[in-house]
Amino acid sequence: MPFISLGLSPSLLRAVSAKAYTQHTPIQAAVIPGALQGRDVLGSAQTGSGKTMAFALPLLQQLEQRPLENPRRVFGLIVLPTRELCTQVGEEILALAAHLSRAVRVSVVFGGVSINPQMLRLRGGTDIVVATPGRLLDLLEHNALSISQVKTLVLDEADRLLDLGFADELGRILQLLPERRQNLFFSATFPPAVQTLANMLLHDPLRVEVQSEPESAPDIEQRTIAVDNGRRTQLLRHLIQQHHWSRVLVFVASKHAAEIVAEKLRKAHINAEPFHGDLSQGKRTQVLADFKASRLRVVIATDVAARGLDIAQLPVVVNFDLPRSAVDYTHRIGRTGRAGESGVALSFVSADSEAHFRLIEKRHGLRVPLEQIEGFEPVQTARVVALLSEQDLFDRANGGIKGKRPSKKDKLRAAAREQ
Repeated sequence: MPFISLGLSPSLLRAVSAKAYTQHTPIQAAVIPGALQGRDVLGSAQTGSGKTMAFALPLLQQLEQRPLENPRRVFGLIVLPTRELCTQVGEEILALAAHLSRAVRVSVVFGGVSINPQMLRLRGGTDIVVATPGRLLDLLEHNALSISQVKTLVLDEADRLLDLGFADELGRILQLLPERRQNLFFSATFPPAVQTLANMLLHDPLRVEVQSEPESAPDIEQRTIAVDNGRRTQLLRHLIQQHHWSRVLVFVASKHAAEIVAEKLRKAHINAEPFHGDLSQGKRTQVLADFKASRLRVVIATDVAARGLDIAQLPVVVNFDLPRSAVDYTHRIGRTGRAGESGVALSFVSADSEAHFRLIEKRHGLRVPLEQIEGFEPVQTARVVALLSEQDLFDRANGGIKGKRPSKKDKLRAAAREQ
């Protein structure tokens, strides 16, 4: 159905039209009318569902209807888990607000950069703050802004906020907010801690749960490739060159792995950069800008990039390391196949990670055949890996004999004989 059926103002209908959106998504249809009435909302939807507009449009309409104030007081507060998600949400709100009958000030604040420029931009007040929890508290402690008169609080990616250890920060923020306010609460999953937070925040909420319909599910081809851990980088390089992929987002388990894999690809003359939380904000911003503009071919990322990033026409996502949770698997592969495009999601599976991938399959009701690539067939089995682990434990416990410690090849041969 068209957006005109949701009760939006003419200026916001023009804003939606300018973004070439003609039909609302299921979560927008469910959330916007209730939010416009001032109700609390408890929402759950898959990535790429249009959730940002579901909370941004009601917030902007309520702000447009508020009398002009001098100085500006914070009307809406949006709390998000990552810098990249803050930037993305801020840009979307600014694009929508450009069509309103009155000017709207939107302040996007996050850590990893100097606080002074952010404090300067907040002089004279602001209407909407989009923030990560830590930097928001820093600004509050510097008296750079006040949230004592916030009318609408949005918590997005609530499960991710708690996963990243922001529970204490959220508690301190909530204590500084007025008791009477509207709360819009969104989370992809609802483990006990998230449910407890929702119960504490919300009053008689409108509950919205939107599942992807089969016909509207993203067009993502999922593949798994069996490979020994030590040959994953070689296989990745081979696949990039063989398929001439223009851009590839590769997920690894650690910051160190991101640096190492990127360096190895660069040595093979493949333009690659790491992307993780230890990089400066300037570097992270530059990497994403280059990747979106196709100046960069491969980004090797930790799960900091798994949620919220919207990279248009990204053809391939690779799970170099499998995610720790089945939920993170969905968010990772959801970086491709967006906005009606098709995509490919590859997962490298070794002998010691196959059982974990089967668990991911079970949680999502999937069955993805395990392939082998000629020249990269695995030689290790689960039994071999177990024997090698046992030998390593023995070596560490006993110290070995100087000059007689078995090499990795010796261990592999011994394990093969055991088989």
